[in-house]
Amino acid sequence: MSDTQNTPEDKTPGLSRRGFVRNTALIGGLAALGGALQAAPAAASSTTATPRAGARSAAGTVEIPNKYGKPFSVDDDEVFVFAVNFKPFELGGDDDGREATRYFDAVFGDAIRAKFPDVKLKYATWDYPIRYEDIAKAGRVPDLIIDDPRTRIDRDLEPLGWVQDMTSMVQQAGIDLSALNLGSVELVKSRSDGGLYGVPLFIDEHVLLYNKQIFDKFGVRYPRTGSTYDEIYKIAKRLTTQDGIHHYKGFMQHPDNYLALNQLGLYPFVPGDSEQPAPEDIKVSLTTTEWKRVADNMHRFLMLPGNGFTTVDDFFKGDMSFPGHLAMAVNTLSKLNAYALSSLYVEEDDAADYAEWAKSVSIGVTSMPVLSRGSTAIYQPNARAAYIPPQSQHQAESLDILKYLVSEEAQTRLSSYGVKAVLQTDAVVNAFGTAIPELQGIDTSGVYWGDNAVVKNYQNTEYWDIPLYKVFRQHVLIDGMDVDSALQVAEQQDIPNYIKAQVAAGFTW
Repeated sequence: MSDTQNTPEDKTPGLSRRGFVRNTALIGGLAALGGALQAAPAAASSTTATPRAGARSAAGTVEIPNKYGKPFSVDDDEVFVFAVNFKPFELGGDDDGREATRYFDAVFGDAIRAKFPDVKLKYATWDYPIRYEDIAKAGRVPDLIIDDPRTRIDRDLEPLGWVQDMTSMVQQAGIDLSALNLGSVELVKSRSDGGLYGVPLFIDEHVLLYNKQIFDKFGVRYPRTGSTYDEIYKIAKRLTTQDGIHHYKGFMQHPDNYLALNQLGLYPFVPGDSEQPAPEDIKVSLTTTEWKRVADNMHRFLMLPGNGFTTVDDFFKGDMSFPGHLAMAVNTLSKLNAYALSSLYVEEDDAADYAEWAKSVSIGVTSMPVLSRGSTAIYQPNARAAYIPPQSQHQAESLDILKYLVSEEAQTRLSSYGVKAVLQTDAVVNAFGTAIPELQGIDTSGVYWGDNAVVKNYQNTEYWDIPLYKVFRQHVLIDGMDVDSALQVAEQQDIPNYIKAQVAAGFTW
């Protein structure tokens, strides 16, 4: 499952046989889920997760059939946690029984069990052996879901009716949202139809990775925290160069994520008269001065001769012929941990390839570039949030767990395992990466630098997962359009046509 969106950035270099099978199954799962959701209404108060006759055994156990034919069940007295759309959750299984629990247990599960010894925890992750549609058909809705709020509330959870306004629950539990990362809280609210469907847990933050070997080879100073795009562009020009048969690229940043997570907090949908407007009333604006400023900034990097966009995974090994020939890339902390060869972030089958590619890369990391000097605005947060569905059989226990997960104790633990916490006390920040031995030789002081951009003007809108890839990857890189034309065509043709097509297919995203 894509960590952000289905783009070339999400390709895994040197994909193992198991990884290939897993990704293939994932694509099929998305298609199956789409079919299952076509007839589902969009309102959060509805649900397709009605228990089937005979699904529950006399002993209070619900069997969840799945395409793999693997037995999977949840007992009535178990708190069922389902985690989705964060690749490390899926790692660590085996071909015979691929219940990947290694990452969850290390970072979350063991701590939850220690804190709540009387709670019986049942955990699963997408997509082996079960998927959302399997759970919905069986009627045993998870008690706590961890998923990406940016795209998956509207795409998965809301059509299934698995969200509720948690505002009063959060207040009852004494969770102080004002103490959490503002950008993450506002991101969840922007998808919550005027309420609060979830609580952010952590951020797979985007940072600037750089290969010290290339910088040292050509005598260029390393980038620093707070570097501007102008400064990074100058470095990119110097390091986009040929040396014998070796070609080096200077800088790569995924253009789709760059627009979707833009550092001005721009939201493409125009506010209207309702939190749930009819599809025909959805209006999009991509041609304002601010959108053009953001797009123009990226355009120069894409047009830099010899720096053609492929995938940010080329920082390690992606589509380029040789590993370690990309000087700088904006990528996520989970990729940093994988490139540092942490076993929690690398599938066992891929470990040998990663170790070989690592010989060509000496990792440096700092904050991603900012739009202007003095700015501290980095991307809108690539967050994961927790949701308690209204059908949860253990809402009180789930709320207790959620409250614990945003406490300083739990957030310190999350940070120590190489993700960015949503609670950023000194103890939490100082703990970053301390549980990942492979990070100890890397200066990660720039990880918490800056402020996540806060999405704005989202009230009275409905989020649709619109095809922003059309702007750069279609119209600029393939069609050869200028930025203004690409934005105009996306706004006036691509996005309206996409929404019409989705509605005709029975989808609400």
